[in-house]
Amino acid sequence: MIAALPAAASVDKPADPAATPTPATSPDDQRKPDGQTTGGDIAEGSDIVVTGTKANEIAPVTASLEARQPQAIVSRSLIEDSLPATADFNQIALITPSVSNFGGNNGIGLSESKAQIRGFQDGEYNITYDGVPFGDTNDPTHHSTTFFPSNTIETLIVDRGPGNASQLGQATFGGNINLFSRAARDEFGGQLKAAYGSFNTYLLRGLVNTGAIDALGGTKFVFTGQYAHTDGKLSFEKYRNYNLYGKAVIPLSSSVTLSILGTYNNNRFNQPDKDGSTLYQQSLYGKYFSLNNDPNTPQYFGYNHTTKVTDFGIVKLEAQIAPGSVFENRAYTYYYDNETLSANDVTVVPGTVLSTTNAAGVKINGNQPGYTKTNKYRVFGDIAKVKLQLAPFAILTLGGQIEFSHTYRQQTDVDLMTGGFNYVEKKVTAPATGLNPGAVTPLYVKFDQKSEGNNDALFVELELKPIPGLSITPGFKHVDYNRKIMALYNQTTRYAQNVTNSWSANLPFLQANWQLTPQLSIYGEYARGFLIPPLSALYVDNPRFSNVVPERSTNYQAGFVYHGQRLSLDADVYSIDFQNKFASFTSPTPGVGTVFTNIGGALYQGVEGQVTYAFTDGIAVFANASRNRAIAKDTRLQVANAPVMTAAGGIIVKRGPIRFSLIDKLTGAQYANNAASASDPSYRAYRIAPYNAAVLAASYELGPVRIGVEVTDLFNSTRVTNIGSSSKTPLAAVGQPLATNLDQYYYQPGRAITGDITFKF
Repeated sequence: MIAALPAAASVDKPADPAATPTPATSPDDQRKPDGQTTGGDIAEGSDIVVTGTKANEIAPVTASLEARQPQAIVSRSLIEDSLPATADFNQIALITPSVSNFGGNNGIGLSESKAQIRGFQDGEYNITYDGVPFGDTNDPTHHSTTFFPSNTIETLIVDRGPGNASQLGQATFGGNINLFSRAARDEFGGQLKAAYGSFNTYLLRGLVNTGAIDALGGTKFVFTGQYAHTDGKLSFEKYRNYNLYGKAVIPLSSSVTLSILGTYNNNRFNQPDKDGSTLYQQSLYGKYFSLNNDPNTPQYFGYNHTTKVTDFGIVKLEAQIAPGSVFENRAYTYYYDNETLSANDVTVVPGTVLSTTNAAGVKINGNQPGYTKTNKYRVFGDIAKVKLQLAPFAILTLGGQIEFSHTYRQQTDVDLMTGGFNYVEKKVTAPATGLNPGAVTPLYVKFDQKSEGNNDALFVELELKPIPGLSITPGFKHVDYNRKIMALYNQTTRYAQNVTNSWSANLPFLQANWQLTPQLSIYGEYARGFLIPPLSALYVDNPRFSNVVPERSTNYQAGFVYHGQRLSLDADVYSIDFQNKFASFTSPTPGVGTVFTNIGGALYQGVEGQVTYAFTDGIAVFANASRNRAIAKDTRLQVANAPVMTAAGGIIVKRGPIRFSLIDKLTGAQYANNAASASDPSYRAYRIAPYNAAVLAASYELGPVRIGVEVTDLFNSTRVTNIGSSSKTPLAAVGQPLATNLDQYYYQPGRAITGDITFKF
C-alpha cells in the first residue's frame, strides 16, 4: 500500500523489495494502480520516499529514507481526519518537531497565526507553494489566513534547515515550510462538506476531480472552493473567508506535461491593526475582550476592519528531454491587497477622552483618531531547472530564478467619527538637497510610497553516487537582491525620497545520505543560509551611512531515518550559527540620523526526534519531541518567542469506516522579549509558561456519507501564548491588571467543538 501523498523531489526508489515505495514526484503526478507515477522529479528542496510499512501507512508525521536534512512530512490524511476544516497551514505544521506558533486566538484558523521553527520567527524562514517561495515584499513574512486555506493543500513538509541550492527564497535561513497543491487525479470524484461549531462558525466546501478526459488527450482538472464565517472567540471579531482554487494538468505528449494552477482568496474581518487587549481591560470585560459596539470608543468594531484580497498562479512545463534528464520551467505571479481601517490605540483605559485635529489646528475632544492603511503588491517570477543524468553515478541539477515585485503602501490619519483627515502629524519640510526642496508634508500623511524589488538567483548541484546507497551532493547558489523606494512621502522620514540598495550572497552547501540497509539511512548537511535586510533599512534620511548586509546562518546537521514494518523512527542533532543580526541606532553625528547596521547574532542548537509504532493494521501511537537552545551571543539568554522545547504525541485509529485520533502538542517555556543585557530585570517578567493543546477527532462513514466531530483544545487550556509589551509599561506593573500596564496579552482560544458532514462521490 502507498504510504505518502506525492510531492516534488529528486530521488531513487529505495531498495526494499518487501515494501511498495512512493517514488518522490511532482505534486501533479498521480499514482497508478501499481503504485508507479509519471512526470518529472526535479527537487524542490525535499526528498520524499516513504516506504509502505504498517507504521507509515498510518503515521501522521514521518520522514523520507532519502532525507538529507531534518524533515517532517504531513499527509493529507492528517488534514482530513484529525483537524477542523478551518485549520491554517501553521496549525497543520504544529504537529511536527520544533514547530510552535502563536496567534489564532480568535479560533483555529479564524485569525492570523505565526509559526516558529527551532525558535526562528516568521520572516526568518521560507514558505513555498509548489516550489514557489512567497511572502510580503517589505520583509518575507506571511499571513496564514490569506493565501492557502487547508482545502488547497495536499501535503505539507517542514524542512528544518536552509535546504539545498535549489531551495529558493529570500529567507533560506531558519528552514522551510513547503506546501503542495491539491492533486488532479486520474479518476472522477469529489466531496461536499458542511461544518458548524463553536463561536457560530460555519463552513461550506466542495471539491471535484474530473479525472482524465480522453477527449482532451488525458487532461485532468481539480476544483475546490469554500466559504467560512465565524463570530469568533474574541468580542466583536467577526471573520469571513471565501476561496476558489483550480488546476489543470495537460499532457502535451508522452514526455511533456503542462500544469496551470490558480487560486483566489477574499477575507474580511473586524480587528484592530495592532490587536490585543490589556490585563486591565480584561479585568473589566473578560479575558477575550477585543472590540465593542460603542462608537464613542476606539474599540468600536466599525472603526476596526480589514479586507484582504489575494491571488496566486503558476504555469509549469515539465519535459523529459532524455532518459533520466528533465527540464522544468515554472512561471508564477501572486497578488496581495490589504485595505485596513483601524483606531490608533485600542489599549486606552475606559473614560479616556481622545481627540482629533482639524485643518485649522483645532482639537476636537471626543472624536476618535485612527488611520487607513494600504499594502498591496504584485510579484512576477520564473524558475527554470534542468536535471541531467551525466552518468549512472552523477546527476547535475542547475537553474535559476528571476523575480520582480512592485508595491504600494500608505497610511493616512483620519477622524474615525467624521471620515475626514486628522491633522496630527509633526510638521516636516523636505531638505534642500531632496527631491522637492522645501515641500511641506501634509499633517495627515504618515507615509505614501511605492517600492520595487528585483531578485535573481543561480544554482548548481551535483549528486554523486560513488557506491550503492550512498549519495553525496555538493552545491552552490548565488543570489542578488535590489530594492528601490519611490516615495511621495517615505515611511518614517515623511518626505519625498528615491532610495535604492543592493545585496548579494554566495551560499555553498554539502549534503549526504547513506542508505545502510533498505530500512535505515543516515544523513548529514552543511549549508549556508541568509536573510535579506527589511525594506525599513531604506526608511532613513541618509541611506549611504548604513552598512547593513544580509543576516547569515551556518548550519551543521546530522540524523538518521528508520522504517521498519511496525516502527518508524528518525532523529537528528543540529547547530546553527546566526550572524549579522539587523540593528539600527541614531547617529550622534549631526545630519546623519538613523543608521542600519549588523551586530552580534545567536546560536541555535538542539536535538529532535519522532517515532510511530503500529500495534496492528489501522492502530498506532506516535510521539515527537525537541530540545531547542536559541541563545543570543551577547546575553547568553534564550531569544524571544523561542520555546526551549516542544513535544507531541497521540493515538491514531483508521479501521474500516472509523477514524479516530487524539493528538496533544506541548509548547515549552519561552520569553516574550529579548534581554537587553544579562541583568535585564524585565526579561524574566515576560516569561511565558508552557502550554498544551489537545485535538480529538472522530468520524464514521456510512456509505458515501461521513459524519465527524473535532474538539480542539480538548482540556480547555486558556494560557498565555504571546505578550506584546509596551515601552510605556513600568516594570512594577508588568503582569498586573493596572491601568498603567499597556502590554497586550494573547491566549489560547479554549475548547471548540465542530461537527461536520461530508458527502463523497
